[in-house]
Amino acid sequence: MNVGDKLPEILGTDQDGKEIRLSDFKGRKFIVYSYPKANTSGCTAEACSLESRREELAGLGYAIIGVSKDRRELQKKFADANSLGFSLIADTETTLLQTLGCWGEKVACGRHTIGILRTTYIADENGVIEKIFQPKEIKTKIHAEQILDYIGNKG
Repeated sequence: MNVGDKLPEILGTDQDGKEIRLSDFKGRKFIVYSYPKANTSGCTAEACSLESRREELAGLGYAIIGVSKDRRELQKKFADANSLGFSLIADTETTLLQTLGCWGEKVACGRHTIGILRTTYIADENGVIEKIFQPKEIKTKIHAEQILDYIGNKG
């Protein structure tokens, strides 16, 4: 997906088994972020960064939704262990990840693999993407601040 594209209506099923739809968040803006693996250091740092600023982001009208290929049970453990107050989609079939364009080839330690590309999509109240943070831009420990800087500077 690119800036100007609309997020799909059905996003997936979260850690609690609830189907997450765009229309569930009527009038809200979105932060949809993909992460490679629950309970790893970088993904935990990113999730905790977002959780630490969740209320502030909500006050600005934003809902946070995470997505990875992890099973629902692992997403639940991850959310509970880190007291995350937002949905984590268990996209085990990579349907949403492929639609978003954050499933693909990546290189780690000179090795080429296929997997989740850490990406964040900021969308307006209609689900239209207005900003994409690419993998190389994201600093997991301060990602919420990166998002807040973008929000503060877009006006």
